[in-house]
Amino acid sequence: MRAPVHLDTSPGISLDGSTQALLAGDPWWLMLIKAVIIFALLLLMTLFAIWFERKIVGRMQHRPGPTWNGPFGLLQSLADALKLIFKEGMIPARADKFVFIAAPILACIPAFLIFSIIPLGGQVSMFGHQTALQLTDLPVGVLAALAFSSIGVYGIVLGGWASGSTYPLLGGLRSAAQLISYEVAMGLSFVAVFLYAGTLSTSAIVNQQAGGWYVWLLPVSFVVYCVSMVGETNRAPFDMAEAEGELVGGFNTEYTGMRFGTFFLAEYINMINVSAIATTLFLGGWRAPWPLSRIPGANSGWITLIWFFVKVLLFMFVFVWLRGTLPRIRYDQFMTLGWKILVPVSLVWIVLVSTARVLNSATSLTTRQVLLWMGIPLVLVLLIAAFWPQKERPDQEEIDAADLLAAEQEDGEPTVVDAQGLVTVVTPRLGAYPIPPLDLRVPAAPIRSARAAAPPVGALAQGHPGSTGTSEGDPNVIS
Repeated sequence: MRAPVHLDTSPGISLDGSTQALLAGDPWWLMLIKAVIIFALLLLMTLFAIWFERKIVGRMQHRPGPTWNGPFGLLQSLADALKLIFKEGMIPARADKFVFIAAPILACIPAFLIFSIIPLGGQVSMFGHQTALQLTDLPVGVLAALAFSSIGVYGIVLGGWASGSTYPLLGGLRSAAQLISYEVAMGLSFVAVFLYAGTLSTSAIVNQQAGGWYVWLLPVSFVVYCVSMVGETNRAPFDMAEAEGELVGGFNTEYTGMRFGTFFLAEYINMINVSAIATTLFLGGWRAPWPLSRIPGANSGWITLIWFFVKVLLFMFVFVWLRGTLPRIRYDQFMTLGWKILVPVSLVWIVLVSTARVLNSATSLTTRQVLLWMGIPLVLVLLIAAFWPQKERPDQEEIDAADLLAAEQEDGEPTVVDAQGLVTVVTPRLGAYPIPPLDLRVPAAPIRSARAAAPPVGALAQGHPGSTGTSEGDPNVIS
C-alpha cells in the first residue's frame, strides 16, 4: 500500500484535507479584503510578468531589455498600461458596438475568478481570525477552474466576430478550435489526479501531497498538462490565435486602447492561473520542497506564500523560455499534437492509473511496485513504436489508366501508359503534403533591361518619338 499521508488536523481542516469548514467561518469583510487583495495581486503580477518576460527574452537575445522607467526598468509595464489607458479607443464602423465592447470584459472576468479557488498558503491569522490563504474552497474547485477557462473563449470569439472584419473573425474561430481541443487533453490530465487524491477540492489535493508530490507519481499527466496549458493560453509556439504572419494580429486586430489592453491582461492572468493550477495539482501547492520541508514550521504560516510563488515563477520562466527559443508551428501540426497524441496518451494513461489503483487496493503490492511492473512494459512499447522503421510515402502513385485518360481529356495533360495498363505520375511534394498543380499558365514575357528599352539620350534631345524634349542636364533623362 501507499505510505500513509499525514494530513493537517488543525481546527477547521476536514478529514480529506479541505479548508471548507475553516473558510465558512470568515466574516464578510474578511472575504471582501481577500477579494481585493487577489484583484490587486493579479494586476501587480501581470505588470511583473510583462517586465520579467522582456528582461529574460532580452538576455536571451543579448540585449538589456527595459531600463528607462524606474529602477531596472520595473516601471516600464506601468508606463505601457498608462499609455493604453490614454490612447483613443476606436470602434470600426461595421462592428457590433455592444458585443465589441463586452468581448474584452468577457475574456477578462473568468481569468480573475479562477484565482479565487487557488490555495496560496496554509492556515494563518488575519485580523484576529484563523483562516486560510484562499478566497473560497469549492468541493469541485478544479472543475470550476475548467468551467471559467471555457467561458473565456467566448470573449475571444465574440471579439473577432464583432469586429466586422475577416481577419479577426478567422483569428477568433481558430482560437475557439484551439482552446476546445486542448481543454480536452487538459481535463483528461486532471482525471489521474482525482483518482489518487479522491477529491476535487484544491486545498484537499494540496494536503494529500504531504507525503509526496504528484509530479513524481503521475509524470505523464504532468507532461500532458504542461503542453496543454501552453496551447490553452495562446502562447508561443502555440499562439495561433494571434498569428501575425497570416492573420495580421488575429482576433484583436481592430482593438485599440484599453480594450486591447484588456485582452492582453486576460492572456497574462491566464498564464498565471495555469501556472498556479499546475503548482497546486502536481508540485504540492504551497508546501515547501524537499529538503526544506523537513525544517520545522516550513509548511505553516505566511512563509508558505514564498514556496507557492517561487513555483509559479518557475512555470512563468518556462513560458518565456519557450517563446524565446521555439518558432511557431503549423496549425495542422498543432491540432495533430492535441487530438492524435495528447488525447490518446491521456486515455491510455488513465486506464493504467485506474488499474494501478485497483491492484494497489486489492493486493499487497505497493504503488511503486505496481507502477514499476506496468511502467517498464509501457516504456518498451513506446520506445519500439518511436524507433520502428516506417515505410516512407512514395513520391510516385499508380492510378488506373481509365481514370487518368479521363483526367487527361479534362485537363489536356499528356499521359503515358505502360505495358501493364498503369501509369506512373510523379507528384512534387513538400514533406508529406503534395504541392497543388499550377493550372494557371502565364506566357513568359521577354525580359529587357532598362538601358536597352530606353531611347538614346541624343534622340530625346532631338525630339525623338516619345521624347519629352528635355535637355541633357535634366535628371529625368535616362542615361
